[in-house]
Parts: sequence; structure tokens; C-alpha cells
Amino acid sequence: MADILIVEDEPSINELMKRTLTMTGHRCCQAYTGREALRAAKQERPDIVLLDINLPDMDGFQVMAQIGTIPVIYVTARDEVTDRVRGLNSGAEDYIVKPFAMEELVARVQVVLRRFHREEKIFVIDHVRVDVERHRVTRAGEDVELTNREFELLRVLLVNRNIALSRTQLLDLAWGMDFFGDDRTVDVHIQRIRKKLGLENYIRTVFKYGYRLEI
Repeated sequence: MADILIVEDEPSINELMKRTLTMTGHRCCQAYTGREALRAAKQERPDIVLLDINLPDMDGFQVMAQIGTIPVIYVTARDEVTDRVRGLNSGAEDYIVKPFAMEELVARVQVVLRRFHREEKIFVIDHVRVDVERHRVTRAGEDVELTNREFELLRVLLVNRNIALSRTQLLDLAWGMDFFGDDRTVDVHIQRIRKKLGLENYIRTVFKYGYRLEI
């Protein structure tokens, strides 16, 4: 779980980002102007800032220059190469262009948190405990052996809990875009994870789409 500051002047987008990140276990505070963002960054000391560039009182680049050492991801409609280069050169960890999928936002946030060693390392679901750092899974206190692919798939479901992910997204997030094979291989691995860990009531099938881990 991380503390995330969302700086976005469009209320509906700000609220959607908050709702999505909260569902995946993060705590969020919101700002709608550059000055609000700087006050919140100083008071809340978040783990990461999601920063729009087009703000009503000052632009995101100006905010970035004053925000200190907190990791920043730009989330903006400005898609010119010059803006991307300027954003990354300013010290931001990433640059996301609107419109974007919420799953992509969650994944990119997790990458930055991992980079700064602020991601969750222990997950508990009922009788199952997953230690990501030690690559260890227990069920009712007993060790359960998962293959590397099963473990990575489970990790992705945990990180993106309560969000429906397509089979293609699960393949990309768990095993990388260089994976060769039918996306139905996800079904086989999901069945094995459910059986080994007794998570039939937690890993839900999303009809004609993919899966969602409900916690």
C-alpha cells in the first residue's frame, strides 16, 4: 500500500484515478491546482505523485521543479515529443498520455514503487499468504509450490486486485510482451492457482474477457 497524490484539475478524471488506485489498496489524496499540489506534497509526503501538466494556476513543469524528491509520473494530454522529453528530463519517473487504460496506470505506478522499494511485499487472502520478496506462498501455514509463471500471474492479480484484466493484459504484465503462445494458456494457469491455493471464490472469471481477483 502506498500514499499517492493525484494532481488533476478535471474532477471526473481525478475521481476515477482515485477510485481505481484505492481499489488496488493504495491511499490517495487529491489536488486540483498546482498550489494545492505543493501544499499536499509538503503536508502528506506521498510516496508518489501523479501530475497533470495543464493546471489552471501553474503548469506541471513548475510544480515538478518545486516538489522535491518525491517520485513523479506525469499524466497528461500533451503528447508532443518535446513535452515528453522535457517531462522526463525534468526528473519524472514516467510520462503517461491521456487517454489511458486504468490498468496501465496501476501497472506503471507499481513499477515506480518497485523502483523505490515502496511496493507491497506481503499479501494475505483468507488462508493464503504471499511473500513477493521471498517468492514464498503458504496455504493455512503450509508451503505451496508454484511455478515461476504461476507465481508471476498471481502477483499481477494481487497488485491489480479488484480490477478486471483481459487475458492479453495478464500475459503482458506477468510474462512480458515477448511471450509466445495462445492467451488461453492463462486459463490453464488460473485453474492451477485456484486449485493449489483454494482461491476459487476469490479469482473470478470475467465472461469473454479475463479474470479479476476480488478481495
